[in-house]
Amino acid sequence: MTSIGGAEMVDWNLAVATATRLARPGPEVSRDEAREIVAELRRHAKAAEEHVRGYTRMIPEGHEPVDTPVLVVDRAGWVKANVAGFRELLKPLFEKMKDRRSGTPGGAVLGAVGGKVTGVEVGMLLSFMSSRVLGQYETFAPATRDLPAAADGGGRLLLVAPNIVHVERELDVDPHDFRLWVALHEETHRTQFTGVPWLRDHLQGEIQSFLDETEVDPMTVVERLREAAQSLSGGRPEGERDEDGPSIVELVQTPGQREILSRLTAVMSLLEGHADFVMDGVGPRVVPSVAEIREKFQQRRASGAGRLDQALRKLLGLDAKLRQYRDGERFVRSVVEEVGMDGFNRVWTSPNTLPTKAEIAKPADWVARVHRKADS
Repeated sequence: MTSIGGAEMVDWNLAVATATRLARPGPEVSRDEAREIVAELRRHAKAAEEHVRGYTRMIPEGHEPVDTPVLVVDRAGWVKANVAGFRELLKPLFEKMKDRRSGTPGGAVLGAVGGKVTGVEVGMLLSFMSSRVLGQYETFAPATRDLPAAADGGGRLLLVAPNIVHVERELDVDPHDFRLWVALHEETHRTQFTGVPWLRDHLQGEIQSFLDETEVDPMTVVERLREAAQSLSGGRPEGERDEDGPSIVELVQTPGQREILSRLTAVMSLLEGHADFVMDGVGPRVVPSVAEIREKFQQRRASGAGRLDQALRKLLGLDAKLRQYRDGERFVRSVVEEVGMDGFNRVWTSPNTLPTKAEIAKPADWVARVHRKADS
């Protein structure tokens, strides 16, 4: 764990405790119902694997990729899993922040106090997120005592049972259909990373390059976290909320970082849009009420729960994620319509065949670059 003079930059244990304490209770279900829901989600995850592989044709027949576990978790389990991932991914940034703080008078005291404060604030943000995530493929997840991961050091699929139940009830859709529909989306992400061996290392390299160039004063990061936490708790008066301000993830300060972030945005748009495209493509064959689910879910995804929720989505960068779903799905659909599924799958050939951010908006440019050059 990263520390400064013996003090943690972020008290991760306190972050977990805070998020767990503040997380909203899940929907009421009996013990027997809970067992049935968990069992069904596991069955759907297994079924989704076959459906997604058959539809995407990303994994050659007879080839079995590295197995990654499927974990059905509650909100506290999701928090613990993400904290483990954050600790691993942010180590380089915190090491750089540690070096900057180590020569500061009183740095050890500031580190001790700051670690506790930031731990609480990170916990508050995680508590907010923990009730909104239906599922997640953790690409960089290290194995822990309670949360296994792939044998190669990363990868596990999380399905957050209370959130899935909450949304299916809120939308008033068939619960069995909805659970399979969610599983199809998340299984697509697992297939992307297990079927494309270089993708994980490529993304990790891009993220580390971004962090290596970060020149952020530690207090700036703390201030951004505090701003989010104050919005979450209602600590700032309504008139002082800057709904058009930057998100926490918008810490870009150099031209190099802007280029990296542009590439990362394009990749994430591809991955999220591909998952939406696949679950809607498979859906009509295996999810009878898919049209109703999609319509209601799109309305929910776009609307948010009110002004505070919309402000937080902007602050946390969730609006950008919603655009990634929309823009990425449009890119995938356009390319498949023009060159077919096998033609689209050239996107997974190497980092050089990934679309740029501009090509996500203009799929024909990607087709021209990857297909016409290769076929000429």
